Amino acid sequence: MIAIVIVCIIATSAICWIASARLRRERHRHQVCLQAFPKTWRSILRKRFPYYQSMPTDLQLQLKKHIQIFIDEKQFVGCDGLTITDEIKVTVAAQACLLLLNRKTDYYPNLKQILIYPHAFIVEQQKIDFAGVASHHRSVLLGESWGNGKVILSWQNTLHGAAEPFDGQNVVIHEFAHQLDQENGPANGAPTLRQIKDYADWSSTLGKEFKQLQYCASQQIPSLFNYYGATNPAEFFAVISETFFEKPNAFSQQHPELYSELSQFYQLNPIHWH
Repeated sequence: MIAIVIVCIIATSAICWIASARLRRERHRHQVCLQAFPKTWRSILRKRFPYYQSMPTDLQLQLKKHIQIFIDEKQFVGCDGLTITDEIKVTVAAQACLLLLNRKTDYYPNLKQILIYPHAFIVEQQKIDFAGVASHHRSVLLGESWGNGKVILSWQNTLHGAAEPFDGQNVVIHEFAHQLDQENGPANGAPTLRQIKDYADWSSTLGKEFKQLQYCASQQIPSLFNYYGATNPAEFFAVISETFFEKPNAFSQQHPELYSELSQFYQLNPIHWH
């Protein structure tokens, strides 16, 4: 009996501690949002992120608050001699926080660090074939999302993605779509949806479109989506997220059911921004 009481006390204390931590975090975020958005940051948005100018005023205001909290909570680390500046922080945060607009968010809760390289970076990867034999090879990457709390980005490609907001390619949107996907486990193309019943339509629609892209890639048939999305369901979700924000009109016309699924997930309709 005493043991049961002790367990109950420990469990209650743990719950209270978690609730208290959440309350403190929400209070701190509220305080951050009350601060004025720095003028220098506004200049960076205008200079580096033209997409911002096309957004409705209410979403611009949301985005600025999200940027403040994101920069306050996440650690930016420069790699290969790159010095982290406000320009880097704001440019990355603005693109990453597009994915959080109009939705209840905990600001990528698993993410702790954003590592920034000056250019594309090289990683060592291990591949195991069907016989179980491991081989190592080097890959040149523009970005990468890890499940252990890190996103890696090329600053050069981050700048290019921000400067060309309507070409359908954006490395920051791509990698942070992976972060959303990884919030409920390994990336598999099924991020946390609003309701359990939503997964049936999500799976059916994305599964059908994923197979279609695989077919287009195998036959070299032109597609609105980058063939890289045919790699696996996780990459498919990241690729179509890029297209959703940057080519919404063509997306909605050519793939209306898929566009509807993403519009419901992101709680946005970027068609009206362009």
